[in-house]
Amino acid sequence: MIVVAGEALIDLVPQDTDGDAGLPALAPRLGGGPYNTAVALGRLGSPVAFCSRVSRDAFGEALLDGLRAAGVDVSPVRRGPEPTTLAVASIGADGSAGYSFYVEGTADRLFEAPDRLPEGVRAMSFGTCSLVLEPGASAYEKLLRHAAARGVFTALDPNVRAGLIPDAYAYRARFRGWLPSVSLLKLSQEDADWLGGSPREWLAAGPAAVVVTRGGDGMSLYTPDGGELRVPGEAVDVVDTIGAGDTVNAALLHGLAARDALSAGALAGLGVEGWTDVLRFAARAAALTCSRAGAEPPYAAELASPGR
Repeated sequence: MIVVAGEALIDLVPQDTDGDAGLPALAPRLGGGPYNTAVALGRLGSPVAFCSRVSRDAFGEALLDGLRAAGVDVSPVRRGPEPTTLAVASIGADGSAGYSFYVEGTADRLFEAPDRLPEGVRAMSFGTCSLVLEPGASAYEKLLRHAAARGVFTALDPNVRAGLIPDAYAYRARFRGWLPSVSLLKLSQEDADWLGGSPREWLAAGPAAVVVTRGGDGMSLYTPDGGELRVPGEAVDVVDTIGAGDTVNAALLHGLAARDALSAGALAGLGVEGWTDVLRFAARAAALTCSRAGAEPPYAAELASPGR
């Protein structure tokens, strides 16, 4: 089983402009980077559980319903009376998405690390707002370190939301401190530029592989032996990019699990052919997500099997 740990929230996505007010109507959509990753894994057919703290309000109920519909185990989810976090999306002319967040006093910020990991966990995925907003951020960090110490394969997507980070220098130092506990680091080129450093520096700190996504230009893989591999993006008419990076997270983990490659040693043995198949699978999955509005990752039937 793959366990995804992090926030679940509601994206408010702009629709057609309201002619009277001159403002776009905002449609609520289920979201949050870790949430989208869990849903994408479930739709691809991976056994997956979600570890978070979710509100008891109507949005929280809808979020749990969305997880269940995707086949995600929600037994690790804890509930709280606080409201659900809201993210107001803005969509650029090229389909790229930016966000403003409403996070004060919300349920997911009060996450506490569980005493033990779920039975049969093979990998855990972390990232986004959950590793920024205290006091939950420290609890997720504790869970990351605990999983790594237990020999669990760990994936990290920082998915930087700069507007939520009060001290950029402190966050960059904290990010570097996570790397010894990370097996697979995936981040966008924009994240890489904001964080500073380079894939080679990050690899030296601990990860067994680094994947950098470059939007329509595809993605690059870096490995500790000096290897570098690049695959192109998939051509698609972009509606928006909401959830595309989260879909890449899920597709990478799904493809690696299909090859029994959820360990540092197995990653080293994948070779060019194996990694190329996994990266291309992730690129196809992300392209499908970009072809429709909101975070709507594909189902397994929409993609060729990653195989072995």
